[in-house]
Amino acid sequence: MVIKMIALILGGGSGSRLYPLTEQRSKPAVPVGGKYRLIDIPISNCLNSGLRRMFVLTQFNSASLNQHIKNTYNFDIFSHGFVDILAAEQTRKSDKWFQGTADAVRQSMHHLRNHDFDYILILSGDQLYQMNFEVLAKYHIEKDADLTIATIPVVSRDAPGFGIMKVNESGYIDRFIEKPQPDVLPDWESAVPDNLRSEGKVYLASMGIYIFRKDVLLRLFDESPDAVDFGKEIIPQAIENSFRVASYSFGGYWTDIGTIRSFYEANIELTDNIPDFNLFDNNKVVYTRPRLLGPSKIFGTWFNQAVIAEGSIIHAKKIERSIIGIRSRIGENTEISNSIIMGNDYFETLEEIMAHGDQNSMGIGDNCFVEKAIIDKNCRIGNNVVIRGSVALENSETDTYCIRDGIIVLKKGAVIPDGTKIGLI
Repeated sequence: MVIKMIALILGGGSGSRLYPLTEQRSKPAVPVGGKYRLIDIPISNCLNSGLRRMFVLTQFNSASLNQHIKNTYNFDIFSHGFVDILAAEQTRKSDKWFQGTADAVRQSMHHLRNHDFDYILILSGDQLYQMNFEVLAKYHIEKDADLTIATIPVVSRDAPGFGIMKVNESGYIDRFIEKPQPDVLPDWESAVPDNLRSEGKVYLASMGIYIFRKDVLLRLFDESPDAVDFGKEIIPQAIENSFRVASYSFGGYWTDIGTIRSFYEANIELTDNIPDFNLFDNNKVVYTRPRLLGPSKIFGTWFNQAVIAEGSIIHAKKIERSIIGIRSRIGENTEISNSIIMGNDYFETLEEIMAHGDQNSMGIGDNCFVEKAIIDKNCRIGNNVVIRGSVALENSETDTYCIRDGIIVLKKGAVIPDGTKIGLI
């Protein structure tokens, strides 16, 4: 059976909750895992599922995202595959930017007119997971659904942070509520397998992954011309108007990268012995730009639970439970723990390093201590610098760094002079 489907990947809004990582780039372009970008996750899931036609919808700081996609996802002329950027644009019908998830898709539908498809897969550009969308599509067809929503079982503690579905024993969604209050949760338990019920995971939360029949989506847009959001408007209206809305319960790892805290935790968890998100799988490959960098060089460093990307030159004393990104340079006697070092966009030559004089070279200097921090790309950190995050620190911002949820985030290209002390000293 040939499933004719197109994927629309939503790039999100301004990404204010991920600031300052989104100060100079869109949310899907934020680096993750040392060498990837967030946009690589949904695109890789599509490719691994045999889905080759993708549009990425974006409107904020999209230059680096455009460049990454252009340099990464090139298909030969026989595949008919593509990953195209659809930026918000003024048209005769609308002079506004995307007002929400549904509005973004509605405004982009005219770009799909020349494509032959029966189903539209709608994805988010800021989630970490591995899913076979072919299985999801076959389930959607098997259920003869107008709309299928991928759901994940959660416990009562987590339920108020999601859109929660009331799913019957046949797998169809009877009701939907956005971020319910704890006192109403008992009325929102769904029919789940015994193993999930024993764990207290009796609430089915929306993952923000949808499959629509093409004609149904167009009809919903026509019937709700002012609706701008899928979760708050389109989906509840589809259920109320007796469309067949199915739930596809996903049992794998999934996390939403919406805040600095969630971004930090998702990255650090990649250093676990057997992480829930597997970067080492023959069949679930995570694709990214082939930079053709040299291997990393290590000089006397003690490592424990560290992910080291290519092109790095490391003289550090110790690196523990940390992500070291591409082209990182780390000086002698430096200690790094529970931190994300994003690396650099290019190598400095020896001549450039010598020409700096008193100015710091790109990377982390000698005798530094970095703990519970995110160091964005192209930072220049001098010698004898201490950067130590802690939950005891209040949220704040300076020209070179922010503190969010106890995590110190150095802004891209920040210059930190010798002897600087940031955070808990």
